[in-house]
Amino acid sequence: MKYIFLLTGSLLLIALGFLSFNQKTKRPNILFILADDWSYPYASIYGDKTIRTPNLSKLAEHGTVFTNAYCASPSCTPSRAAILTGRYPHNLGEGVNLVGKLDHNIPTYVQLLEKEGYAVAFDRKGWAPGDFRKMGYTENPAGKTAEFNSFIDKLTKDQPFFFWFGTNDPHRPFDLGSGKKSGIDPKKIHLPKFLPDVPEIRNDVADYLSEVERLDREIGDLLKKLDRSGQLENTIIVVASDNGMPFPHAKANLYDYGTRVPLLVSDFSAKGQPKRNDSFVNLIDLMPTFLDWADVKKRPELDGLSLVPVLSGQKSVHRSEVFLERERHCLCRPEFDYGAGYPMRAIRTKDYLYIRNFRPNRMPAGDETIPNTPSVFGDVDGGPTKIYMMDHRRDAPVKSLFTLGFDKRPAEELYVLKNDPYNLHNRINEATYASTSRQLRKRLDVWMRQENDPRRQGGGDQIDKYEPTTRAWITRTGIIFLDE
Repeated sequence: MKYIFLLTGSLLLIALGFLSFNQKTKRPNILFILADDWSYPYASIYGDKTIRTPNLSKLAEHGTVFTNAYCASPSCTPSRAAILTGRYPHNLGEGVNLVGKLDHNIPTYVQLLEKEGYAVAFDRKGWAPGDFRKMGYTENPAGKTAEFNSFIDKLTKDQPFFFWFGTNDPHRPFDLGSGKKSGIDPKKIHLPKFLPDVPEIRNDVADYLSEVERLDREIGDLLKKLDRSGQLENTIIVVASDNGMPFPHAKANLYDYGTRVPLLVSDFSAKGQPKRNDSFVNLIDLMPTFLDWADVKKRPELDGLSLVPVLSGQKSVHRSEVFLERERHCLCRPEFDYGAGYPMRAIRTKDYLYIRNFRPNRMPAGDETIPNTPSVFGDVDGGPTKIYMMDHRRDAPVKSLFTLGFDKRPAEELYVLKNDPYNLHNRINEATYASTSRQLRKRLDVWMRQENDPRRQGGGDQIDKYEPTTRAWITRTGIIFLDE
């Protein structure tokens, strides 16, 4: 009888969890908070001791923290397009590139949720950057623009909502010295080993972290409004980031600090203990999850897999690996009328990161200069770290790190994550890992073939020819827009 009782109790807990996340008495509201350039592990919920994020901790008490979440592409526009559609970026046509065109005929969860009676809106940065007016949309693909408080106040009775709060934090530019002013000690921060350990860069990272703290404060304001309006108990809150931190060897790269992002799903009506899940998640998995919560029956073709079975306790493992990709980030190479990107694909497992660079003759960070333009290593955001590394590239402590972040790379890369969490040491040519490399190479090839990836078998030049919807140049210090 004792064992029967324990088993029954366990099944009851799973059932309660499932009801909480998938079968509420009425369809839940969804608040989607998407940060801009926020890397794992920069939050107290991931063990960072120098950053104060109490509101994220509060959310974690009522939900699930994912420790292996990855964006589909480490570049704003394709990452956000992939979230909106639940498709891998290479399946989005011109939407695969930064400031590319997302075809309005590709279904988004915004369109589907509106058909189901949801009030849908966003604030600040939705699908971006790019000009949605040039691709058949009359409004941003993320929905209508609205300020959260007024949006909540205008809801009709019992109407469910989906709201995308797209903060610009912690995207550059940062307020110089904001980290110290906010009480962050640059000497104590977690500095990735692909960055030179000097005061100038520690201060730059501290300024970055101060923007993560500001994000956390705004999350607190959103929670207060939900609580005051009586909506908190029936709102599922999802917090994530579109890609990693705006530093060399991170954003716009398939290394972990470019693709691995925070992900937290919180439900204040849920019962049971807070959870952590170490299985892999691709952010394309959010769309089918949103559709499950909203009980949308008719689905378009999706690459994403719903998180509901994991969140409800039906399954403990979501994915055992993720596939990652990148095409053109910024306009920073003269070929194809400045359209030449740096195409990459990767497979990330628990133990390894294998990367394929399809055009290794190109500069991964962009050309240092392009005649008649102000572009300077245009795939690396301008700011103090970029300036320091460029100015000190020949100094002994910086030279090897500059090479990692800016110089050419071989056609293949392999990183053994147990000993190399910062992806510093390429083991692709070491005999010890020859068998591993073959296996990962084959798995990536199979995936690309199954996905009908345009880069398979050396193709894909049409991607470099896709016209951007807007143009800008990245400099040493910032960005120059050509369409404003």
